[in-house]
Amino acid sequence: MINKKSAWFLTLFSLILVLSVYYITMPPELLVAQPNKIENADSEPVVNIEESSILVALRVEADEELDNEINKLKKIVSNADSTIEEKNEAFEKIKNLNNNRSLEEALEKLIKNEYKLNSFVKIKENNIEVIVNSNEHNVELANQIMRIIQAEFNTSKNISVKFQK
Repeated sequence: MINKKSAWFLTLFSLILVLSVYYITMPPELLVAQPNKIENADSEPVVNIEESSILVALRVEADEELDNEINKLKKIVSNADSTIEEKNEAFEKIKNLNNNRSLEEALEKLIKNEYKLNSFVKIKENNIEVIVNSNEHNVELANQIMRIIQAEFNTSKNISVKFQK
């Protein structure tokens, strides 16, 4: 009779075997690193816009902070010694943090769709900080970005826009 460990071992081994065979039989052209160009049907090269390393660093830092905060709050929720009020408060904070993160992503997509610019958005209470990946420091563009972000909220927010490359 096969026990659970043996079944998992066989499942994982067969998966590794199938993936190995797949990669061995792939044509070598697909395995070579491709430059950041995509050719469309008209054979015109389209260059992918790469995100600024500053934006990536900011996003990674914000994600780490968010993960640390959520982990602290989850410990409170799962702690048997915590009171019901503490657990409810921690749960509400987790919910708010997740809502803020999804709202930040939505605002980044809005800026990307409207102005074709990569950006980083950070929401802290009533303050919204926007960092845009652009060489130009355009006051009109900053005002337009502030307006479309403010349009997403019912209450007044303090919005700051910075341009960095």
